[in-house]
Amino acid sequence: MSVPARIKALSFTRLGAALGVAVLATLGLAGTAQAATNYVALGDSYSSGVGAGSYGNSGDCMRSANSYPQLWANAHAGTTFKFVACSGARTGDVLNQIANVTSSATLVTVSVGGNDAGFADVMTTCTTGSDQTCVNRVNTAKTYVNNTLPGLLNNVYAKIKAKAPGAKLVVLGYPRFYTVPGSCSVGLSDTKRSAINSGSDALASVLSARASANGAKFVDVRSAFTGHNICSSADDYLHSLTWPIVNSYHPTAAGQRGGYYNPLVSAIG
Repeated sequence: MSVPARIKALSFTRLGAALGVAVLATLGLAGTAQAATNYVALGDSYSSGVGAGSYGNSGDCMRSANSYPQLWANAHAGTTFKFVACSGARTGDVLNQIANVTSSATLVTVSVGGNDAGFADVMTTCTTGSDQTCVNRVNTAKTYVNNTLPGLLNNVYAKIKAKAPGAKLVVLGYPRFYTVPGSCSVGLSDTKRSAINSGSDALASVLSARASANGAKFVDVRSAFTGHNICSSADDYLHSLTWPIVNSYHPTAAGQRGGYYNPLVSAIG
């Protein structure tokens, strides 16, 4: 091969290599491999998976193998996963959970606020009291949500951000419990059901606003539960009043997948 021909051949070889790198880069295959996700799941019973079964050796925290955090970790190979959400957690408990968040965390999810607002007492009052007693108790909870909870949430989200400035922080909300009017012929009145739903809406509004103010992504799960909540034609996403009592008004395994995991995937991949 003559010198000019050899130079020409080398030029085409280099061109081919350059084009190959460009194509790989376009496909996201060039360079070093993507770093594995370091995921920490914080929060209350809606994050731990109460009601979804298969709690292993997690004791009173009731961390379910069917919970949305575990489902997400299972679906993302190579994820380093710390699962510290716990049944009954309030904002103060989540502040303690944050000790498990390190600067290497790349994803943190959290649900909290319902217990601070008196979720269990609201449901007990509405189950045992009159319509007006229920409405009054929900209104008290909404006053707390609007006036006191925002500062508590700001503190939680800021502490997470301080521990892991580079992490994606995802705040997940709570479902509406009832279809009103729905298919239920017994149980709570529609007045009570509507009042309880309004409490969920108040929580969603505050959680969304505080998440946005603190640089977090809010995942509103209410639409995912629509048509699958209590008194709907397909109410398999939520337990009604049931036994064991702790499962009451919590997502089923189907609810964790369809109501929480799927919206989380849609939000962050």
